[in-house]
Amino acid sequence: MLDNTQIERLEAEAVNSAKVRQPLYAPRKKIFPKRASGSFRRFKWLVMAITLGIYYLTPWLRWDRGPFAPDQAVLIDLANRRFYFFFIEIWPQEFFYVAGLLVMAGIGLFLITSTVGRAWCGYTCPQTVWVDLFLVVERAIEGDRNARMKLDAGPWTARKLVLRGSKHAIWLAIASATGGAWIFYFADAPMLIGEVFVGTAAPVAYITIGVLTATTYTFGGLMREQVCTYMCPWPRIQAAMLDENSLTVTYNDWRGEPRSRHAKKVQAAGQPVGDCVDCNACVAVCPMGIDIRDGQQLECITCALCIDACDSVMDKLGKERGLISYATLSDYNANMAVATAGGSCSVNPSLVRTDGGAFSDRFAHFHIRKIFRPRTFIYMGAWSAVGIALLYSLLTRDRLEVNVLHDRNPQFVTLSDGSIRNGYSVKLLNMIPEPRTIVVTMQGLRGAEMSVVGIDLPADRSFAVAVEPDRLKMLKVFVRQPADQVGSATQTFKFLVEDKASFETDEYTATFNAPEIAR
Repeated sequence: MLDNTQIERLEAEAVNSAKVRQPLYAPRKKIFPKRASGSFRRFKWLVMAITLGIYYLTPWLRWDRGPFAPDQAVLIDLANRRFYFFFIEIWPQEFFYVAGLLVMAGIGLFLITSTVGRAWCGYTCPQTVWVDLFLVVERAIEGDRNARMKLDAGPWTARKLVLRGSKHAIWLAIASATGGAWIFYFADAPMLIGEVFVGTAAPVAYITIGVLTATTYTFGGLMREQVCTYMCPWPRIQAAMLDENSLTVTYNDWRGEPRSRHAKKVQAAGQPVGDCVDCNACVAVCPMGIDIRDGQQLECITCALCIDACDSVMDKLGKERGLISYATLSDYNANMAVATAGGSCSVNPSLVRTDGGAFSDRFAHFHIRKIFRPRTFIYMGAWSAVGIALLYSLLTRDRLEVNVLHDRNPQFVTLSDGSIRNGYSVKLLNMIPEPRTIVVTMQGLRGAEMSVVGIDLPADRSFAVAVEPDRLKMLKVFVRQPADQVGSATQTFKFLVEDKASFETDEYTATFNAPEIAR
């Protein structure tokens, strides 16, 4: 095992150190995060691979919907106003499903934040994911932290030009791929990629690629932590989501203070010494450039890389991990009370440990049940209720609909034989990718008959019409009622539509207007 003096002290200063707070509009200080290794870093690699894989590969997945519908698994077909998601097809009037998913996403974000802090920001936020990807490229080309700092401070040489040029070229390639992948969600990907490369794609495709390339390159490569600090509203909102039982990345100063690199000398002088050796490893790996030892900060995205860095130092010193850890405020306060003798003295780590060096029985340990509290169950209940309602609606929705619009002018026409005629625009919605024969029947309105413009059939109370797959069929329907059958100036009746093959039906209650003198 190493002692405190053998641990390398990194020259890393937080961009907003508690000792010297920067003004709001201070010039940006460049951050050169050191590569971290550990369980949280591995988890971030896994999340990055999954999220990037989903984004780049999803447009290329196929899903067989038959010969009358596109076979792209996920497609936002703006031209035909359809949204396809594997076996689900959403029509414009069903946009409430998308709204429901957004509501679930919002509630889910509240749930995650209230339990494990800004886990979204630290692991799955697109800004975090692409910054991680850009940092991989930067480290591969320019080296780790010290090499990048030396290169940045050095003069512009041929080597520096080559390294910087290569880095930015790859960044631009990644940004272009990001913009290119986005447009594939709105058209058939194999066809569109060919059109893009030969220059025959729609102008909006090139504009979209250009805009997303510029934003990805700027946000992920140049601005990085500034996006999270100054542009994102979530750091300012998250405080309302947290309480004393929310897990957050915490420096346990009840154990680490007073920090010292010369523990043996300090202990020989009879002074207390904590576990922190002031090596600055936690600062060096932080992609936001902060010092977690200054406490909770707006800039912290709880990526937990400081935990990995600190744990590796504790392993070298032969001490327990967890000097920096996920902890709740309630546990932290309980342990601070022990370390300060109820607040009567400054932090004294010896109060937390027994004579044998083990932690005292009064030490508060985290347990998973602490995050399951009324607030958590309320969020989970609301999230589940919205999800169940959407699922039930999705499974029970009709795929055959009829909408009817009465002619406004004229409201009715009196024919030469005295009968009264009303006109209607009848819309038949075949919401499956298969052709259908729909039977339209009129119920009620005694003695009345229908005739359809464009269908050469005698007037009747029922007729069949072919509807193309996944299409809306517009019909102009005239309803005529003999004068002696007209009961009042306003009568109601129903248009019933049914598919004999699938037994699906729908109906619409319409109004038949007649002149007052016809009573």
